[in-house]
Amino acid sequence: MRWRIAAVPVVFATAAVRAAGPRRNRFSRLVRLACTGRDLPPATASQARYAVRAVRRAARLLPMRWACLEDSAAAALLLTAVRRRAEWRHGVAIDPVRLHAWIADPEGRPVEEPADTALYTPTYTPDGPGPARVERGARP
Repeated sequence: MRWRIAAVPVVFATAAVRAAGPRRNRFSRLVRLACTGRDLPPATASQARYAVRAVRRAARLLPMRWACLEDSAAAALLLTAVRRRAEWRHGVAIDPVRLHAWIADPEGRPVEEPADTALYTPTYTPDGPGPARVERGARP
């Protein structure tokens, strides 16, 4: 229940970020939002699962388009709010060409996604593997 309550303001904040500014910059705004907690410790698989489920439930309150990009950004932001992180990913599948965004658990598996998510090749993972980046001395 705590996850559901916490998800409501996060979903509204994500919707505000999506709506603010020029349409052509929407993707980059949502990616930056999804990567805000990239230096936090990784979320467990169950924490990531709770976050995704809570966001999907809270998003039903919005009278606007809410798809995988907004969903994954809000779930990542919710995890940041509880001082955890999950890798945000964006991928492509072919025949027909389609795009998808999701968050991955610490083992790299998509969280609360259908089995066909395995068909998507991650093309954009801007927040990288988390704490391992810091250990290697890479800049966040």
